[in-house]
Amino acid sequence: MKLLLFYNDFAGNGRAKRQKDKALHLLKNAGHDITLIATQGGDKTSRIVSETSFEAYDGVFAAGGDGTLMEVANGYIQNPAKKKPPLGILPIGTGNAFIRDLGYKTGQLKEVIENLDVSNTKWVDAGIAQNGSAPFYFFNIIGVGFTSDVTVTALKFKWLGNFAYTIGIFYRALNLKTEPTLLEVDGKKYELDTLFVEVSNTRYTSNFLMAPAANFDDGLLDVTILKKMNTFQLIKSFPKILTGEHIHLHEVMSIQGKDIKISTKRSKAVSPDGELKGHTPITIGVKPKAIEFFA
Repeated sequence: MKLLLFYNDFAGNGRAKRQKDKALHLLKNAGHDITLIATQGGDKTSRIVSETSFEAYDGVFAAGGDGTLMEVANGYIQNPAKKKPPLGILPIGTGNAFIRDLGYKTGQLKEVIENLDVSNTKWVDAGIAQNGSAPFYFFNIIGVGFTSDVTVTALKFKWLGNFAYTIGIFYRALNLKTEPTLLEVDGKKYELDTLFVEVSNTRYTSNFLMAPAANFDDGLLDVTILKKMNTFQLIKSFPKILTGEHIHLHEVMSIQGKDIKISTKRSKAVSPDGELKGHTPITIGVKPKAIEFFA
């Protein structure tokens, strides 16, 4: 196949750059013809992808983590091509949560490439959010509150991989504070004091099973709300999020819906797919069957 590969050298704190030769070798040995384009980060990457012709290609790939996928996929959706080739992922970033729902883990380049087949694809929903002048798409999860604060901390320790998020959780747990939040899901309003609100398209965020019931092709988003909890309770309960058992805690609410609005008393950072993008208030919806992915 002829593949267009958008490659983030800086993903995984530089791990991607060290693995580039291996990735290209595996792709070429499998008989694929590669056109390589370096990502520029953020909206620059999305713009490059949106302006690149897909006409000659059998597949488009994002090499990096969830943030890289979000950047590439936003450009992919905006690309004017009438018929778009499937989108694929080389999981060489920090979290790589999205690809876990496709059955892969970080660093499984060989496995992804061996299973590459245009007849083996899945159509995946996209979350669509707006908290500024233009909407943007996310594919894994978008968070407000404690989880966004954790992302702020984790980004400073990305060289530690998924463990960076564990550091962020324990650091932020030392200064817990709820936020008066107005949440609206499909027209139903909830006034709550929350530690976080997470809106999931997939089951995982990093290596945490945030939304066990989520399905990326059901046309719904899964909302997980953590209400008031002290530091000791949070640390004690922390292992439950690795297995999804946290949803049974009485401090946790789980809701499914299509149209979601989140407003907070204080402006809070918003973290889509492990990145940071603006602040509350935010409006969130779902675009069913937005992208065809290599499975």
